[in-house]
Amino acid sequence: MKTVIVIGNGMVGYKFCEKFVAQKEYRNFKLLVFGDEPRPAYDRVHLSEFFENQNAKALEMASEDWYTKNGIELMINERVADINRDNKTITTANNRNFSYDYLVLATGSSAFVPPIKGVEKEGVFVYRTIEDLESMLAYAAKLKSTKPKAKAAVLGGGLLGLEAGKAVMDMGLEPHIVEFAPKLMPRQLDSRSSQVLQLKLESIGLHIHLSKATNQILGDKFITGMEFGEDDVLDVDMLIISAGIRPRDELGKACGLEIGVRGGIVVNNKMQTSDEYIYAIGEIALYNQMIYGLVAPGYEMASVAVDQIIGNANNIMSESIDMSTKLKLIGVDVASFGNPFMPATKGHSVIFENKTQHLYKRINVSLDGKKLLGGILVGDTTDYSMLHQIYLNGMPIPSDASQLILPAGDGAASFGSVIDLPDTAVVCSCEAVTKAQVCCAVKDNGKETVKDIAKTTKATTGCGGCKPMVTDLINETLKSLGKVVKERICEHFDYSRQELYDIVKMKNIKDYDELLDTHGKGNGCEVCKPLAASLFASIYNETANRQDTIQDSNDRYLANIQRNGTYSVVPRVAGGEISPKQMIAMGRIAQKYDLYTKITGGQRIDMFGAKLHELPLIWEELIAEGFETGQAYGKSLRTVKSCVGSTWCRYGMDESVSFAIEIENRYKGIRSPHKFKGGVSGCIRECAEARGKDFGFIAVEGGWNIYICGNGGATPKHAVLLAEKVDKETAIKYVDRFLMYYIQTAQPLMRTAAWLEKLEGGIDYVKDVVINDCLGIVDQLDKDMQHLVETYKCEWKEAIETPEIRAKYTHFVNSTEEDENIEFVALRDQKMPTPWV
Repeated sequence: MKTVIVIGNGMVGYKFCEKFVAQKEYRNFKLLVFGDEPRPAYDRVHLSEFFENQNAKALEMASEDWYTKNGIELMINERVADINRDNKTITTANNRNFSYDYLVLATGSSAFVPPIKGVEKEGVFVYRTIEDLESMLAYAAKLKSTKPKAKAAVLGGGLLGLEAGKAVMDMGLEPHIVEFAPKLMPRQLDSRSSQVLQLKLESIGLHIHLSKATNQILGDKFITGMEFGEDDVLDVDMLIISAGIRPRDELGKACGLEIGVRGGIVVNNKMQTSDEYIYAIGEIALYNQMIYGLVAPGYEMASVAVDQIIGNANNIMSESIDMSTKLKLIGVDVASFGNPFMPATKGHSVIFENKTQHLYKRINVSLDGKKLLGGILVGDTTDYSMLHQIYLNGMPIPSDASQLILPAGDGAASFGSVIDLPDTAVVCSCEAVTKAQVCCAVKDNGKETVKDIAKTTKATTGCGGCKPMVTDLINETLKSLGKVVKERICEHFDYSRQELYDIVKMKNIKDYDELLDTHGKGNGCEVCKPLAASLFASIYNETANRQDTIQDSNDRYLANIQRNGTYSVVPRVAGGEISPKQMIAMGRIAQKYDLYTKITGGQRIDMFGAKLHELPLIWEELIAEGFETGQAYGKSLRTVKSCVGSTWCRYGMDESVSFAIEIENRYKGIRSPHKFKGGVSGCIRECAEARGKDFGFIAVEGGWNIYICGNGGATPKHAVLLAEKVDKETAIKYVDRFLMYYIQTAQPLMRTAAWLEKLEGGIDYVKDVVINDCLGIVDQLDKDMQHLVETYKCEWKEAIETPEIRAKYTHFVNSTEEDENIEFVALRDQKMPTPWV
């Protein structure tokens, strides 16, 4: 039996093990794995998620039991100190010797620390391992106990640097990003896209410092600041260095393997080093004079090394490596593919930019306009998967290439269907799964769900970015087989949401237990219970108080739970109009209960930090002052934003505030598949941002223009025109019908923009339904909406006036004591939850 030793148990080292044990030849080998960290392999790509829950197990790629069950001898927390190529042995730091037939180096990389004076001071960290993060958290907690308004800087504005910036925010410190280059993410973004990204990051609280060369770290024992020039100093209390990586090639150097000029162990297309019995994979491997820092190339290297060792010499590394990537940085979607930087001599660039929405899209096309060569997406990466496939497979593009990136409704994207992709198209780059493999799993093996495909092919199990495309492939393949593709709610109900909506309404079912007994099976779950609650609310205007055990956690207590177990209170401020008397009352109540207050983008005031038992007391005082619930906790209308309109503004075409108040009061409390928002602008200058809302009205000469199906959030979409120059009564009627049709036909948790994209016929079909009455249902839609308007109840008022409902607002079921574990710290003359440590 031959022995294979793997040095390094990171993501690529683990993937080598996984692919090795999947081979039938594996029984002929003994596999030993050494990792110098105190835990098995974990997902370093999502390392920043550790700050959200500090759960290292959640990042684990496989438990120690997995290695044991597969006959792998895993030695964690044991560093390999030496390789003896002549004897084919390794020696560990514990002075233990092991022999090998084949050696695989997967030691990855380490954080590059620039030679800056003072970098050794306390409070300076690198961002690379879970242990690094644990040290940061401990230091930040200690820091904030003595300095609540502490600041932290990140040295480096690349991918890892921005992730570290999120870590600083999560630790509750004032975040600063310091970058030597004149733009963020200099390797992935052009200047304009970098500016859009910078605007977005600054809008959520990051301070960006570009073109800064750090001369020294200030302070005696502890860091107190960073000096860039004689009079250019940034005062900070903590520094995270994320200035790049260096391959951990020390072992290779020491044993005489060929090393690149700038580091990295040189490998051929078989992943062999200059020693035929030693392989190198991942960020230590220098292939084609490059170090590849992405997961997908590392996984391909692991696969090649496995095949070469077991004797499959045909599998060699691709000559060119696709460096396309899609990421979410601090909640901002960023993607690049192909050649993102295109000189004018080689092609043309088509750019769509909307800085108000923090959107930037650029595609590069060949000089003859027939091929897609690359691109950059910031703020909305919805189309990345198809654009990437068009680039990879040389698929034809529209004669007007701008159609590939223009927002829906303004010349929507022209991709065709995923089923048109060639069979060889790689839909999951992490696991190298092709379209043919997914389709064959559906056709030949009867795998009809994403979960089944993941088990069979491993698609979607890496970064997860391919999940939408895999889902579409499954559905299109099933349709080609003549099967009905139905969005089943869950295992307890064999119906789509629309079908269940009709069942509940036609059979007058008003209780979850009755619905489950008559049309479902089992005991229900966290998917179908809130969905049923939403249906009862949408059909009967039932409040969340009646069947509280089937509600989402926020709806159950009529407030959003926050990260320290307290709740937020958000009264409705219709149209954003609030009287001085009401503002004084709200301030008095917030001060009385020591609540953190913030004015939102939806023109109302959020009050945070209420304890569970305080909620009814706060609601009581707010209701006495004329307020009511703002449904900030529900999948329902949030706000209708307005400008001051013709009441005050010299440009105003109509009275937008009164209209917004009327609309918000009309739709308040209406439950729907997802939250929705509105806007009313008094003129085309659009101060209320009506075209970024689920429905919006803009005053023009001759009436109101109506826009629908826009939204902000993770994938912003511009709203599209439903009707123009209509009077107010007609405008309300059309939006009534649109909302009711959306409520009745959308899938669970589907926003209006996504609903319109999936709706066959798009906006033209919606116009036919709600304006031309092509289905003959507008009278019923009008009636359904009027019923919801007329039967509205304030859930807060209902809760405080109903003793059995009010009784549930205690922290403990058997005691009226308060929760003593809730803690706060100071924040700019207010308070915030004590950061997690």
